[in-house]
Amino acid sequence: MSNGYPVTFDVPLQKEFDRAHVLLRVVVFWLVGWVPGLLYYVLPAVAALWVSQKGPQRFLQEDTPKLTSWIRMAMAFYAYLFMFTDKLPLERPEEVVTLEVQPGGNPSVGSALLRFFLAIPSAWVLGILYLVAYVMWIVAAIQVLTQGSFSEGIASFFRGVLAWQARLFVYLGSLVEPYPPFALETGPRPTAAA
Repeated sequence: MSNGYPVTFDVPLQKEFDRAHVLLRVVVFWLVGWVPGLLYYVLPAVAALWVSQKGPQRFLQEDTPKLTSWIRMAMAFYAYLFMFTDKLPLERPEEVVTLEVQPGGNPSVGSALLRFFLAIPSAWVLGILYLVAYVMWIVAAIQVLTQGSFSEGIASFFRGVLAWQARLFVYLGSLVEPYPPFALETGPRPTAAA
């Protein structure tokens, strides 16, 4: 999404929603909504462990698909919670979100573990964005309950927050070298060239 940044993320918005899923999302969020957030702590540790066992290049070559699939699953779960889809993404998260990573850099055990601390500024800003998103979620839920869908403006904000989260997770996993940009992209999604 960010020009030149080696991570792209997108999630399409479903046109119509089943109103019962609004309540289901609230229940799911309160029961297990915190689970994907564990990646903030797990990814640096796993990256450090695998880099120590395999070396940086073999880690990037062999483990990028595995870590990307974990992150994709978490982002698909977030996409469900943020009402992009009524389909709980338990089996095929790639049908819910697009996450592409161009791995690079020369990760070390130390740099992987240090990312936990280096990511704190981005995580703080993301936390503030999530607070705003939760308030907007209530507005979106009311729209879904009354109209069957919610506005593209709210969806664009949600998409921007989720893209920020995806870039941060990829960085924490030591799959890319550059720090994730402090950019909330809420504009229209680029369309594929014909």
